[in-house]
Amino acid sequence: MPESVWDYPRPPRLEPTDRHLKVVLGGAVIAETAGAYRVLETSHPPSYYFPPGDVRAGALEPSDGTSFCEFKGRTHYFTVRAGDRVEPNAAWGYDTPSPAFEAITGYVSFYASRMDECFVDDELVTPQPGDFYGGWITTDIEGPFKGAPGTRGW
Repeated sequence: MPESVWDYPRPPRLEPTDRHLKVVLGGAVIAETAGAYRVLETSHPPSYYFPPGDVRAGALEPSDGTSFCEFKGRTHYFTVRAGDRVEPNAAWGYDTPSPAFEAITGYVSFYASRMDECFVDDELVTPQPGDFYGGWITTDIEGPFKGAPGTRGW
């Protein structure tokens, strides 16, 4: 039975996952791991955080700008490069997250909507709707999901 994102907690929960995750951009695998974390928050599909050692060297370049999550703290963004693709602000991470999220210090999460493909195990991910949230939708979770027009205020 699929997990309902409406059963995920608020504030969100961080948990390790051994699922095989892969990110493809510009025809190249730029990140692949079986040692990630996922963040589960009410109404959101999971966001996955990759260990920095499992992201291809040279794929990330720090971007200007930051944002603030009331639960995780201040984040910074990365431009992601591979092949002939350059995607500004298409990944993010936390250098000094809040204590509950210390485990993802230095880890990287990717906007599936900005990549060629993202996979959980061998399943192609559907990006979370909208341009603000970075959740990965798979067949083992069910919504409705925050992010589509009219849902930002949920």
